[in-house]
Amino acid sequence: MPDNVTSLFRSTAAHSPSMAALTRESDGAGPVDFCIPCNPYFPTPAMFEEMAARLRDIITYYPSSADTITAELCSLLQLPPQCVAMGNGSTELITWIDHLLVRESLAVPVPTFGRWTDQPMETGKRVDMFPLQESSGFALDLAQYAEFIRARGTRVAVICNPNNPDGGFLHKHAVVQFMDAMADLDLVVIDESFLEFADAENEPSVVQEAMLRPNVIVLRSLGKNFGLHGIRFGYLVANPALAGRVRSMLPKWNLNSFAEHVVFMLKEHGAEYAQSLHQVRRDRMDMSGQLSSLPGLTVYPSQGNFLFVRLPVGAEGTVVRDRLLTEHRILVRECGNKIGSSSRFLRLVVRPQVDVRRLVTGLEQVLYGTSRRGAAVSEQATGTAYSSGTAAVDRLVSQTNGAGTRGLAQAAGAGMPLPAAASAPAVGPGGGMPVPAAAGLPQPEPQPVPQEAPRPQPAPQPVPQPVPVPQPVPVPQPQPQPQPQPQQFPQPAAYPEPAPQPAPAAPPLAPAAAFAAPAPAPAPVQVPPATGPTPPGVPARGGLTAAQVRGTDGLSMAPATGWPGAQSWPDAAGM
Repeated sequence: MPDNVTSLFRSTAAHSPSMAALTRESDGAGPVDFCIPCNPYFPTPAMFEEMAARLRDIITYYPSSADTITAELCSLLQLPPQCVAMGNGSTELITWIDHLLVRESLAVPVPTFGRWTDQPMETGKRVDMFPLQESSGFALDLAQYAEFIRARGTRVAVICNPNNPDGGFLHKHAVVQFMDAMADLDLVVIDESFLEFADAENEPSVVQEAMLRPNVIVLRSLGKNFGLHGIRFGYLVANPALAGRVRSMLPKWNLNSFAEHVVFMLKEHGAEYAQSLHQVRRDRMDMSGQLSSLPGLTVYPSQGNFLFVRLPVGAEGTVVRDRLLTEHRILVRECGNKIGSSSRFLRLVVRPQVDVRRLVTGLEQVLYGTSRRGAAVSEQATGTAYSSGTAAVDRLVSQTNGAGTRGLAQAAGAGMPLPAAASAPAVGPGGGMPVPAAAGLPQPEPQPVPQEAPRPQPAPQPVPQPVPVPQPVPVPQPQPQPQPQPQQFPQPAAYPEPAPQPAPAAPPLAPAAAFAAPAPAPAPVQVPPATGPTPPGVPARGGLTAAQVRGTDGLSMAPATGWPGAQSWPDAAGM
């Protein structure tokens, strides 16, 4: 492995170089992979031997048609074939969903899988991003998310369950209730790509409910579940009209012979598959415990086959990533290019205990080396341009703890309050997962922020927020608020009430009614009401387009530091 592995990450359009590229740069053996989230226990060695024995036939001849392969999969899953469309990976299906079913706007919680923000942005749609709060463990509050959608007039809503990269989980009844509340939207997408690894509920999928509704698509993965990302296959489930519309646009042979071979093998290996999922869930608990023992490292609860971790204060994710790869031959996913995340976060795939011990040892040496060479401190001079949007998102989200849209609105002089989505954090509905204990973590030393605007008298005893290194273009600080300790949170309810607004409010509604009203929320008095759909590329009221969050026009790489052209943006109200 070359000493300067940074070039490998800069030269790829993806978040990380492929395993093939890393293998070519080494002595022929790739690193231990904690980056790509797939099942390490399936297929079994015997299944790989069977595929190897038939390799010549598999790669020599055309596969059967997609209809034949889909029919076999539906027989295993007990689904009607007319409600299923198989694709060459979830990315192909997301692409066609965008082209065929997203007309003008899409809402998605962030951070999440990057194609849900980038794909609509690339085709000129508006992307309304609902920030998940770090202080609430990145839990998704469906009531506040629904209010966010109504306030912006978004036409398509996306939920990833479990969410990538944090592994946040929503119970089935909560998702079904949200689907019904959003029945007037053009489309609701429930991305269940990692749901097979969840154990919080016996039957968590909503595929059966999706087939009965006119505007719901459920996306499922096969490559992640079966540990075969290279094959590229997944499927969606919807009512026959929606599924047929997508299926009619797919190429005749969009599924390859490896996909066909694996699908037809599955009926003989169901027991091994179920055992592999059980082992991943056990490994997840063990891995979480081992990582939680590292000083200053926060591990968030997850129902996926990965863990989302926050590095100790002062650690820069790109430095940790590069040194783990160079010195320990371990590949990790640094999350600086995920909107709503920053370079302080890593996503670590669940792997067997022997690999986890190697990871923990590598992190100990990189983060806490006795010679202090192991301290992975920020690269203040060089930045992280190859982690697209890292500097901007780190300042927007980490410094303001998800209230970045509020800070931007103040900077632009809009003076418009945010909806409840960006107010006080709440425990996510139906997730039933505790917020990670952070009381014992070391707090960062206060650092001066240039040109800090005068602020009113702070609330009593505020807990200091982590403040990133000052950047050339300062963002005004919001008023600090005390951070509630995890033990002070109430027990999670299915749909907690949205945070109270300053204006007089109607009597509290029942949880189910908290987001059932189809009418958009009234616009604040400071901003004139919208007169029509927001044009592509212009932020919704109080929101940001994906291109603005990335700090680019959507086509070029973000600079290493600073918000480019901040003064030339349209104001945050979209006026």
